[in-house]
Amino acid sequence: MNINAIILEIRAGVGGEEASLFAADLAQMYTKYGARRGWLTSVINSSRSDLGGFKEIVMEIKGAGVYDALKHESGVHRIQRIPKTEKSGRIHTSTASVAILPIPEVSDIEIKPSDIEISFTRSGGPGGQNVNKVETAVRIVHKPTGIIVLAQEERSQQKNREQAMKILRAKLAEIKNLEHQTQTALMRREQIGTQERSEKIRTYNFLQDRVTDHRIKKSFHNIERILEGNLDPIVNAFSKNN
Repeated sequence: MNINAIILEIRAGVGGEEASLFAADLAQMYTKYGARRGWLTSVINSSRSDLGGFKEIVMEIKGAGVYDALKHESGVHRIQRIPKTEKSGRIHTSTASVAILPIPEVSDIEIKPSDIEISFTRSGGPGGQNVNKVETAVRIVHKPTGIIVLAQEERSQQKNREQAMKILRAKLAEIKNLEHQTQTALMRREQIGTQERSEKIRTYNFLQDRVTDHRIKKSFHNIERILEGNLDPIVNAFSKNN
């Protein structure tokens, strides 16, 4: 599929602050990998944890081959390591979920004005005085599906509205795709299911310096390099596996 723009969503799962820090590690990994590939990455919405991790971060990534390279990243990622905040040296297991949503053409997904409810609030993110005084954050509710989208990183209300609509189209396109595959309108709206589900797609084990993808039953070493954006070995393994 020749899609050159995606929405990347990362959400902290099981593990409290450590899960949020892991979500931030994943966000950095994809951002740095995108920079290596010459892709353009922009943050649409994010929610920070107390220790500087991400409870949630939503990004748009544009560039040649981005969907084909990252489509296998969707699912629950698990990390096993001793957190910096852990004084007794215990290994913690935490999770974060990743969703990769291809951005459809505007003409592919029709959204009726009567089906959406748009509200504006003050942004809670960084951005100086403008963010706090002006209602630039945009929240869209798609009434037929119950999907809620928030965009607040841009300084203008119009740009945030455009970003929110882009995410909504991507989510509706994913529902359409899932319904087509399963022939049911009751398919869950999120691409990656619940964050607590047992079928983790990948484990990052720091003590063994090993990243294992459970779907292709293959391990990769040098976790630090991988988290610094050296994703090519994993991406290439999937392309050979197809």
